[in-house]
Amino acid sequence: MKLLEKAERIRVYIGEDDKFKGRPTADVIVEEARKLGLAGATVFRGMIGFGANSRIHTSKILRLSEDLPVVVEIVEHPDRLIPLLEMLDTMLNEGMVTREPVDVILYRHNKN
Repeated sequence: MKLLEKAERIRVYIGEDDKFKGRPTADVIVEEARKLGLAGATVFRGMIGFGANSRIHTSKILRLSEDLPVVVEIVEHPDRLIPLLEMLDTMLNEGMVTREPVDVILYRHNKN
């Protein structure tokens, strides 16, 4: 797949413990992106953060519940992101989704 130079990045900010139909939300987002044939998706796990409720989420030992911040990042042509964005609108009860233009400098994959 060749990714055109016109691309956008979406980032989905959620919690590690967030679920959609009993499954980790980040897993569901990545699987849906793959089903849609998008260029790729990556999940990042944060060390510390807070969201709209201002509650700190951290990996420090003294915390009983970690629920660490998670970011799912996807870069793709803007038109191809529309179905995923529509799905996210129905699936997320909390969190944040951002969208921004990016310049793709290089995109390669193994031909195997």
